[in-house]
Amino acid sequence: MIGFIVIVFSLLLVGGTPIGLTLGLTGLFALLRIGDPRLLPLVARRIFSGLNFFPLLAIPFFIMAGEIMNKTGITVHLIRFANVLVGHVRGGLAQVNILASIFFAGITGAAVADAAALGSVLIPAMVQEKYDTGFSAAVTAASSIIGPIIPPSIIMVVYGYTMRVSIAALFAAGVVPGVLIGIALMIMSWFICQREDYGRPRPKATFAELRAVLREGILALIMPAIILGGILSGVFTPTEAAAVAVAYAAFVGFVIFRTLKLRDFPDIIYRTVVSSSVIYLIIGCAAIFSYVLADQRVPELAAKIILSFSSNKYVVLLLMNILLLIAGMFMEISANVLILGPILAPIAIGLGVDPLHFGIIMIVNLNIGLVTPPLGECLFIVCGLTGLSLEEVAQKTLPFILMEILALLLITYVEFLPMFLPRLLGFA
Repeated sequence: MIGFIVIVFSLLLVGGTPIGLTLGLTGLFALLRIGDPRLLPLVARRIFSGLNFFPLLAIPFFIMAGEIMNKTGITVHLIRFANVLVGHVRGGLAQVNILASIFFAGITGAAVADAAALGSVLIPAMVQEKYDTGFSAAVTAASSIIGPIIPPSIIMVVYGYTMRVSIAALFAAGVVPGVLIGIALMIMSWFICQREDYGRPRPKATFAELRAVLREGILALIMPAIILGGILSGVFTPTEAAAVAVAYAAFVGFVIFRTLKLRDFPDIIYRTVVSSSVIYLIIGCAAIFSYVLADQRVPELAAKIILSFSSNKYVVLLLMNILLLIAGMFMEISANVLILGPILAPIAIGLGVDPLHFGIIMIVNLNIGLVTPPLGECLFIVCGLTGLSLEEVAQKTLPFILMEILALLLITYVEFLPMFLPRLLGFA
């Protein structure tokens, strides 16, 4: 049966079937192969039970908050603020690109939104300043993966739901790794700009300039502070925080900036529904697929195979990282979490890895897949913005991917980094 599942899943995926339908159809065909008609009603029940989880309501709210903030033009204010802070160093606009991604991460929680919003503004600006187009696209794509790591994060909601891990604790654990990846990318960017003579240093911004842009940018920076502060202090749940984020984004757009109009909302709602429905389809259909895997004892088989190589925690974590990096190259991140999370997490936990720590390892790892071919969603975004081929952008992105892998290894083996904030706040 396991061979049958692998063949059907592979054929559907290679044939271009959307990942949500691939999961659902593979589960359905496996149930049909078992031959017991009493199992067929499980399909509808598993889809419903897979979606019947209150924290999943946070997903459309976070998506909608990001869409509203994008409509207000907040991206430009964040870029100006980042430019004042780091625009004077070597490769200033590249550094601005990375720092803006760190700021933007606290608003959208999605890498694709980061790449599209910041790339549409910063890539043309970098090219105008004589930066190489491929390098500009690579910086944008590589830094965009910070979005789902620094909270709020949609994929953390999915992981928390799948593994029944505190979403608030995951949010706290993502802050330090996200900043660490940003610093790693800034270091690599500095070296490349130094070697290629990109972005010569400019005078530092004056205090008056800093105060002016801070007054505009602070409205955007307050949003993640409200979300995180409210969740970590216990004022509201992650789902309630997402709703508060929507209300705050609408207030800023209508009252403060006055760039948001009622006529914008049909498009905002449409984009929110489309993005949310894709995620919900994957979650619902993955519930069927997960049932079949559990019924066929695939998690136990996977544990035996992995532990047959070594029972050393550090070796096993390295093997898992390699597996997740490969999986992230070929399959959508939510699907990877839903399929591989229940298989790998029990193995890691059995070896003494904190469930929260493993969650961050998995999330960071799979996010790197967003900038690795052939799937590489963020690569396709910047290719569309620049007109470059996937091969050209991927080649320029390679040094940044190596830095992200180095940061991943630090996050994996230096437990203090992801666990510092959760322990400080009493989550672990």
